[in-house]
Order: sequence, then structure tokens, then C-alpha cells
Amino acid sequence: MKTFKILAVLVAMFATNFAMKADNDRVITYQNLPATAQAFLKQHFPEKTPSFITADWDDFTVRYQTGEKVEFDTQGNWKDVECYGAAVPAALVPQAIDAAVKAQFPGMIIMKIERKYGGYEVKLSNGLEVKFNNAGQVMEIDD
Repeated sequence: MKTFKILAVLVAMFATNFAMKADNDRVITYQNLPATAQAFLKQHFPEKTPSFITADWDDFTVRYQTGEKVEFDTQGNWKDVECYGAAVPAALVPQAIDAAVKAQFPGMIIMKIERKYGGYEVKLSNGLEVKFNNAGQVMEIDD
């Protein structure tokens, strides 16, 4: 019984420490972003100025006043691009995924794209979340 209590206390301490680390975002400046992330933003959002940028232990998040949000890994590679009320930049969508969306979901725009292991997940303007493999084949649809 005593071993169980000690184990429970250790698990609680670990969970608390992990939760505190996970929510340890700090505000940074544009210049503190990796050069790869800066180049990405200049290419895909050239007319916009970030409202604020945060960093934590595993990523950077850039938010714009108009609602766009871009997440980067620690090397500055994009992980997730979300555009509220507008399409994500077309250059970010692999051609096979773009063709599949146009064929299977006519009239819908991609408002969010996220890189996943083995593929991508997109959120469409009708609220559907669609997972694609790297070949552009639909793997799963969530509403």
C-alpha cells in the first residue's frame, strides 16, 4: 500500500511538471525566429505583419491580427498553417491533395493544413477534417 502511495505521488508530480512545461510559451520577436521560418513568412504572407510570436520547447507560433496562425518546428519548418475565413496559400497544398479536394469536395476551400507523419490533415470551409497520405489519397474524414 505504501508503494502505491509513493508511486501515485510521483506520477502526480511528473504530470504537474509536464503540464507546466507544456504551457511555458514566451513571446519573442520576429528576428528570434529561425531564418527558414522568416523566409517562409516573407514568401507566403508578404503583406502581413505578425501580431505576436511565441516560442516553447518544441515549436514557434506566429499569429496575425487577421486570424492566420502558422506553427513551425524548432528548425523553422512549417508544421501547421491556419487561415480563418480564407484559403491557405495554394503553394503549401500538394498538387495531389488540391486535386482530390476539388474532385471530392467541390466548392470547398482548405482553411487549415497540417503536416502529419505519413501525410497531411486539412480542414475544409465546410468544417470537415480530411486526412491524406503523401500520395494525396483520402485516408479518413472527420466532421
